[in-house]
Amino acid sequence: MANRSDTKTRILDAAEKLFAERGFSETSLRLITSKAEVNLASVNYHFGSKKELIRAVLARYLDRFMPDASNELELLKQSSEPSLNDIFSSLVKPLLELNKVKVEGTRTFLQLLGRGYIESQGHLRWFITTHYGEHLTRFVDAVAESAPHIPPAEMFWRLHFTLGTVVFTMASADALTEIAEADFNEHNDIEAVIRKVIPYIAAGVAVPVSTQ
Repeated sequence: MANRSDTKTRILDAAEKLFAERGFSETSLRLITSKAEVNLASVNYHFGSKKELIRAVLARYLDRFMPDASNELELLKQSSEPSLNDIFSSLVKPLLELNKVKVEGTRTFLQLLGRGYIESQGHLRWFITTHYGEHLTRFVDAVAESAPHIPPAEMFWRLHFTLGTVVFTMASADALTEIAEADFNEHNDIEAVIRKVIPYIAAGVAVPVSTQ
């Protein structure tokens, strides 16, 4: 049993690193098995398919992040009528807690989400809405309640643009922090980068709809 668990963890760790670095489409099962030092039969035994392996890699983070994010949001709503800035800021602590799942877990999780977003992994949308739909709905509803002047169809687009902004920022985080340090003598870690983008996306979501 211990050997089976160890093999499964090695596969997940290897897949996670390769998916984050190369993307889902560009990472073959052969490459994963080579890095994990296992055979293809082990991947099929533990996961069944590449899609299931991708979901398992993300689930290690989502199983912790989604409930934590919901709890933070509920605490926020109990104490006040949260602004959009408050709602987005409530995600910071759950995101940083992912560093306890794995070293650099926050960065890796956001990179993996970005890969899924950019590569149009439709099965991930199904997986997230099916397994974490309650948490996702709670967040979307809170955003809508804080910006009631934004029609639902427009909110769909704005949340899409928000995700795109976060994905681009996190994909470029290393380069951006190096430029900020060289040009402005700023020293930013992953938390600082996340907090910098929050006022921007909150303002973008809330801006009144143009009548032109």
